[in-house]
Amino acid sequence: MNQLPQVLLVDDNPADVGLAREALAGGRHQTCISTVADGEEAMAFLHRAGRYANAARPDLVILDLNLPNKDGRAVLAAAKADTGLRTIPVVVFQQLALDAGHSAQLRIGGQLLCQQTGKSG
Repeated sequence: MNQLPQVLLVDDNPADVGLAREALAGGRHQTCISTVADGEEAMAFLHRAGRYANAARPDLVILDLNLPNKDGRAVLAAAKADTGLRTIPVVVFQQLALDAGHSAQLRIGGQLLCQQTGKSG
């Protein structure tokens, strides 16, 4: 039996987490969604450290850039620098407009950048 795709959702805004969960649930494919609310938790989850020791490796990470403790850019840089994590695709969500340099920097890392057009919470 095939396992469900594992998605790690990294966002500190409960409204955005709810919207992302709703969007994923409405898709054609079922997924198993884990959530963390800050960058340090995201790195612990990805490295399966501490309380995340038994966490499944995600098949996809959905990452907000504006996070407490360790921002999404730092999480993205650390994940892409780690040979054990760099193959995990990352979709980046950002509410604020990025300048061309930041946008290009994210695309070079093979990321998909999705900008939110309104404030959800």
